[in-house]
Amino acid sequence: MISVLLQQAIPSDSLRRAVEEVFARPEYGWAPGGQPLHLLRDLWSRLVEWLNRFGAEHPLGFRLLFWGAVLLLVALLVHLGWLGWRIYRSTVERPRVSAPGAPLLIDARGYLQRAEALARGGRYTEALAHRFLALLLELDRADAVTFHPSKTPAEYVQEARLEAVGRDSLAGLVARLYHHVFGAEPCDERCYHDFGATAGTVLQHVAPH
Repeated sequence: MISVLLQQAIPSDSLRRAVEEVFARPEYGWAPGGQPLHLLRDLWSRLVEWLNRFGAEHPLGFRLLFWGAVLLLVALLVHLGWLGWRIYRSTVERPRVSAPGAPLLIDARGYLQRAEALARGGRYTEALAHRFLALLLELDRADAVTFHPSKTPAEYVQEARLEAVGRDSLAGLVARLYHHVFGAEPCDERCYHDFGATAGTVLQHVAPH
């Protein structure tokens, strides 16, 4: 009886509009929980609300926070630009190699000078490695090999554009290098000078183009 009276007293259109207005409120938003986008949107709304409240209550602190964020963003962009430039230089320019603790050497002459300095100090095995690098860079300049620090010494023998005598000499140098540098076979002054003398003859046998 009461429901009949209510239906007669309240038009159905008014009742439907009232129900729609009530359930349209935010607290009745029955979106599935736990979705990342909803969570991020909620966090963003809370952050904006907090910033607005903080700015209203502490104007000076808000300005300091704003400019601090700007400086942090600028520093981040500068750092990313520096990293991009380093990556560009490492991929476009010729790679450079140096021994740990040694100054950066960028040409054959520099490696040769480093080898001589190590030999004078009695560090013949290290000097041998630098003498070989100097030879590789000299061969690269003569277009007999293409230097890259990721290659193994044996790879240079396979690709070297040398006459048979020069290729055999280079292969012999690589074998000695493996014995002394990687095989821990002792290397003395005579061994180092013999290695250097053989290295000096390899350039004489670059194959003509």
